[in-house]
Amino acid sequence: MAAASSHAKLLLTLVLLQALMDSAAPACSVNAIYSFGDSIADTGNLLREGPVGFFSSIGSFPYGQTYEKPTGRCSDGLLIIDYFAMALNLPLINPYLDKTADFSSGVNFAVAGATALDRTYLLQNAIIMPPGNMPLSSQLDWFKSHLNATCPSQEDCAKKLGGALFLVGEIGGNDYNYAFFQKRSIEAVKAYVPQVVKSIMDFTKEVIELGATQIIIPGNFPIGCSPSYLSLFSVAGSADHDERGCLTSYNSFSAYHNEQLQAAIDNLRKANADISIVYADYYGAFLHLLDHASVLGFNEGSLLKACCGSGGEYNFNMDLMCGGLGSSTCADPARHVSWDGIHLTQQAYRAMALSLLMEGFTQPSESVQEIWSC
Repeated sequence: MAAASSHAKLLLTLVLLQALMDSAAPACSVNAIYSFGDSIADTGNLLREGPVGFFSSIGSFPYGQTYEKPTGRCSDGLLIIDYFAMALNLPLINPYLDKTADFSSGVNFAVAGATALDRTYLLQNAIIMPPGNMPLSSQLDWFKSHLNATCPSQEDCAKKLGGALFLVGEIGGNDYNYAFFQKRSIEAVKAYVPQVVKSIMDFTKEVIELGATQIIIPGNFPIGCSPSYLSLFSVAGSADHDERGCLTSYNSFSAYHNEQLQAAIDNLRKANADISIVYADYYGAFLHLLDHASVLGFNEGSLLKACCGSGGEYNFNMDLMCGGLGSSTCADPARHVSWDGIHLTQQAYRAMALSLLMEGFTQPSESVQEIWSC
């Protein structure tokens, strides 16, 4: 009976996943997407800036192998934003720095490695980040430059943006990653959370002033389930691992960020009752994926292990990242959740997009239904 139930769930999931890619569906109420954030959403901006450090391999295989070409996405294939666009019957959203691209259906300003906080603030707190970091404030400058170049008047801009969807994040993860990877304590990094959340809210207020009416703000992932964090911070014999094998302390930190972010979003909604502001629960959607991994087709024995890496319990080594000499790639990325120990596989992003759109991991749910009213 349980096997039959699981089979039925899998069939339903496959039907819903196919709906995400149904190009014959009717037109949606959203006619463009403007995306901001970091490597979770970057579709090629860092590649055009010149990736270094963690990201030095994203412009070559095995990155992009499922998509059959490297695009600058930090995965083997597509990202959540790509499935959002497909579900809205829009083409994939081009990166801003691709100056030959068609931006009639929106622009992606996200940059891998980006932070919510400006470089000055982070450096003042002795947090080192890769050169060329493009924080939210710089992405906002790009957006304003784009509007100046494409809108003949303020009224034209308001009309254009009124029918668009704004995806603000996920962002903030790198503010914390850079600090944690430099051995800052959880309590020390918690002190940055109010500033990170304020930066996201300030950014959102600005795009609202510019004409945004439909906004999605994702929370952070449960970082304690990331092979990178598990590899770096697991302690033998520690009681810090939960029933999934994730680090409880770091997941609690992510939950704290998300609680603060949701409270700020609630306040922003009260001040902007005519604006649709949706919280996307990446944390919950990811744990849902882990808890239903076998039904979704993932290998339960490798849920916390990177597909592409250089060995070890979690197949992650900060000194020998995916794509580097000596790294290798698993036989079937579609059976893995983690791609390179930091980012997810195309199949995992696809499953998360399904959960976010159809399984209640975005709030308020009625706003999501209105946005994707195709």
